[in-house]
Amino acid sequence: MEKIDNLDRQILEIIMRNARIPSKDVAAECGVSRAAIHQRIQRMIDMHVITGSGYHVNPKSLGFRTCTYIGVKLEKGSMYRDVVPELEKIPEVVECHFTTGPYTMLCKLYARDNEHLMELLNDKIQHIKGVVSTETLISLEQSMNREIPVMKE
Repeated sequence: MEKIDNLDRQILEIIMRNARIPSKDVAAECGVSRAAIHQRIQRMIDMHVITGSGYHVNPKSLGFRTCTYIGVKLEKGSMYRDVVPELEKIPEVVECHFTTGPYTMLCKLYARDNEHLMELLNDKIQHIKGVVSTETLISLEQSMNREIPVMKE
């Protein structure tokens, strides 16, 4: 796999702070041409170093006031591959991880309120074949949310 160099890391630091920054401004800060910035960004996309860009929407502004993490225990860990497509059918589930520890999976979801959360758990998640039990952890407040820092080699 191709490696990224210090110029790539500098570009990443800049665009991670502001994904909408014009390429000409990135080029000026890095001391290279705009074409070089475009080529390097495209190469990092192709390498899956950059996996997306865009806007982040506040779920509360859409009426989803309850952020919840659900620890899911499955009959067998190997059922994970069958359960994930079922969870993908539930739009409120925004993340899912196959984990070690007390749960087979840890999922993040947003609900409008506690009643909606109960419906999601009782009528959807707990009805998925292979789900043995769930444990609900409601987030009271998101204290931080950041990207992993770009370190120089």
